[in-house]
Amino acid sequence: MEVEVGSFSDPEGLEGLAHLLEHMLFYASEKYPEEDEYRKYITEHGGYWNAYTRRETTIFFFDVNVDNFEEALDRFAQFFIKPLMSQDAVLRETKAVDSEYKNNLLSDGSRIYQLHKHLSSKDHPYHKFSTGSLETLETKPKAKGLDIRLELLKFYENYSANLMHLVVYGKESLDCIQGLVERMFSDIKNTDQRSFKFPSHPFSEEHLQILVKTVPIEEGDHLRISWPITPSIQFYKEGPCHYLSHLIEHEGEGSIFHIIKELGWAMYLEAGETTDSDSNEYSFFSIGIGLTDAGHEHMEDIVGLIFNYLHLLKEDGVHEWIFNELFPPEEWLVGAALPSKYAPQRINMILDQLSPETVRIFWRSKKFEGSMSSAEPWYNTPYSVENVTPAVIQQWIKKAPTGKLHLPKPNIFIPKDLSLKEVHEKVTFPTVLRKSPLSQLWYKPDMLFSTPKVHIIIDFHCPLSSHSPEAVIATELFVDLLVDYLNAYAYDAQIAGLFYEIYVTSAGFQISLGGYNDKMRVLLNAILVQIVNFEVKPNRFSALTEASVKDYQNFNFRQPYSQASYYVSLILKDKNWPAAEKLEALSLLESDFFAKFVPHLLSKTFLECYVQGNIEPSEAKSVVQEIENIIFNAPNSLFKSMSPSEYLTKRVIMLENELKCYYQTEGLNQKNENSSVIQYIQVHQDDAILNIKLQLFALIASQPAFNQLRTVEQLGYMTSLYVRNDYGVLALQVVIQSTVKDPSYLDVRVDEFFKMFESKIYELSDKDFKRNVKSLIDSKLEKCNNLWDQSYFYWGEIMAGTLKFDRATSEVAALRELKKEEFIEFFDQYIKVGAPQRRTLSVQVFGGNHSAEFKKAINEADPPKTYRITDDISGFKRSRPLYSSLKGGPGRITMD
Repeated sequence: MEVEVGSFSDPEGLEGLAHLLEHMLFYASEKYPEEDEYRKYITEHGGYWNAYTRRETTIFFFDVNVDNFEEALDRFAQFFIKPLMSQDAVLRETKAVDSEYKNNLLSDGSRIYQLHKHLSSKDHPYHKFSTGSLETLETKPKAKGLDIRLELLKFYENYSANLMHLVVYGKESLDCIQGLVERMFSDIKNTDQRSFKFPSHPFSEEHLQILVKTVPIEEGDHLRISWPITPSIQFYKEGPCHYLSHLIEHEGEGSIFHIIKELGWAMYLEAGETTDSDSNEYSFFSIGIGLTDAGHEHMEDIVGLIFNYLHLLKEDGVHEWIFNELFPPEEWLVGAALPSKYAPQRINMILDQLSPETVRIFWRSKKFEGSMSSAEPWYNTPYSVENVTPAVIQQWIKKAPTGKLHLPKPNIFIPKDLSLKEVHEKVTFPTVLRKSPLSQLWYKPDMLFSTPKVHIIIDFHCPLSSHSPEAVIATELFVDLLVDYLNAYAYDAQIAGLFYEIYVTSAGFQISLGGYNDKMRVLLNAILVQIVNFEVKPNRFSALTEASVKDYQNFNFRQPYSQASYYVSLILKDKNWPAAEKLEALSLLESDFFAKFVPHLLSKTFLECYVQGNIEPSEAKSVVQEIENIIFNAPNSLFKSMSPSEYLTKRVIMLENELKCYYQTEGLNQKNENSSVIQYIQVHQDDAILNIKLQLFALIASQPAFNQLRTVEQLGYMTSLYVRNDYGVLALQVVIQSTVKDPSYLDVRVDEFFKMFESKIYELSDKDFKRNVKSLIDSKLEKCNNLWDQSYFYWGEIMAGTLKFDRATSEVAALRELKKEEFIEFFDQYIKVGAPQRRTLSVQVFGGNHSAEFKKAINEADPPKTYRITDDISGFKRSRPLYSSLKGGPGRITMD
């Protein structure tokens, strides 16, 4: 449901009221008065719910298992008919909104977004602070004698049927769905409200032709060049911004990015109409660039080069062949974009608006620290503003680099053959089609989606990739450089519907390619040749090393819950190196060592390959034979085979029964007020019966945990309970992030929730038990949406070594046999506080608000049945046994 009421409609002095109302509608309604009934129902029936407040609209949405659609829809409809907003609920949710605001205080994205808004006309609603806080929704209204609940009820009167747009998608017939909608939504009042429109863009003359310098929280320089434009929603069929963004952010030869990357000035460039505007009246077109330290010194040259390119686009004119490459007619029914028609005048109109007269340049860097003259009031972001006239831009254009800018050449990756291959033999699950000492091929033809596409994954298992922090960071840099070298060539492939990734794994690296099978081998061949002919280019080595150092330094600025998650992984996973050690190794990495390391890395390799889609068995074998030929048999190839004994295993620390292990540490950025706890309850290694019992408990407990810990106790905006899986070892995990309470307190409250929840489990009726079991069954029987979903599931089974390709079927069969008494016995054995096989790890990260509590916590005596993990995490790991590895070595297949 889209309602044409957003943050622009916030009354003066009640910033965030629309956002608070969005939160409040989830609580309860006259028809369903039990608090949190809607969220509980959706969650328990395999669904997902959320909402978000935009400038001119608010969006509410859910999905749910098909058999529960009608009841879920009725609960949803009551949001807009007769919601209940108790005084107590309003107070609690005001605190939740404030917690959401505080969560983002140190987020560079939130800070720069608010700064953009701050530097706009004060009489335009775009200028407003829209999230809301205790100050705007409680303190100031109280001082004025306002009751925020009454203000909410008054504001809710804007929610009129004539401002609502509803989309309902289900398996029922259109007549049936229409009947449901008319019956359930007909009581929504139509008070004939007018939607709030502000018919102009939000900038006066003083907000244009400006250069804004600002200091970020995280390391890394960034440049954003922005213009107000006519919203392309007014002519969505023509897609003018899509055409321009394609050319401006192109990465091939002759592009802006190719030139500034070769000069060592930039790490990435992105361009397009910003997605945060839902207005029909105004929009923005932006170009964002990640700068290197050298690029920081050449900001003016980069801006000049961009304007040179915009001038080239005007001079060269709009080209229909480029437009057709982006919107081919045969793609209209299956593409991500709406059908588009070629309208060069629209493209030229937007292009003319990207002028020096209306430009806004935002430049953020820690190098500006201490030299800023102003601070944005809501996030306290330091900034300064300078005028940049068209005359100044002209000077920058004249001194910009003279590299040859030109339009891209025709795309060689546009597919020609879209025919479907005939499947001669029905193959239900992936099978091993080919084995050799160098590789193993898993194959599955597409028998479900009937698209001319294929998914290929190649796992390079390199045992020398992770034996030290130096090896890990050198492997990461090798992969980063590979992707960097391929940018110019492979960018066209992505435009033509061929996607690829190269990423580091715990035992080497992987290549994943997906898209139209017609030109897939052309792209694959180019990637493999780049790997075999790898060389270290000094300028890119320096740029990517610099970027990687900043990424590792930015770990300190991650949210506390993210830091806590890192510590959980560090404690649990064998052969996992601390980030600080990797940063130290990276800081000392020299190109000579790196150049010698790469041949060392590749000297022992085994390839595990997966091919699924519109491809015949003989061709799949041919693909892998070609991979072997290029990788292992090319002249001067660095690759050599490895012996089975060198195969790396992925193993997890086994915690001790009836023991709670603690790890307490201070957050790495004490300016962040938030603290976090993760309580991890380790249960078992992959097993169909235990899997379903744990998943069923998580299904039943997740929403009550959210309601109790977040909604009732108001411990923190971020609260969740879910199943975690590490290399086939399953656990229950509870995460809370909070400014109001320290992690030790949060951990106690998690235990108290489990104690309180005991009675809910013991009193679970047969009806409710069967309903939850059915809901879990429905979720497991849900079909994959596309080829990628299906192939990633199968590939996950292969990588984990579990090979349970029929997992859904076997677990559904086990669920159908599960008795309530067995489920309760599982709870008593593994989950209940004090259970004989409860194995718990509590990671507690103390933020800036709780430094005194941290000092107290680390000096307290350990309670019975607890163990304090000190900073010697490696020593703790060495003292614990490991779960066995589920993964066999190369060529060894272990199937049940």
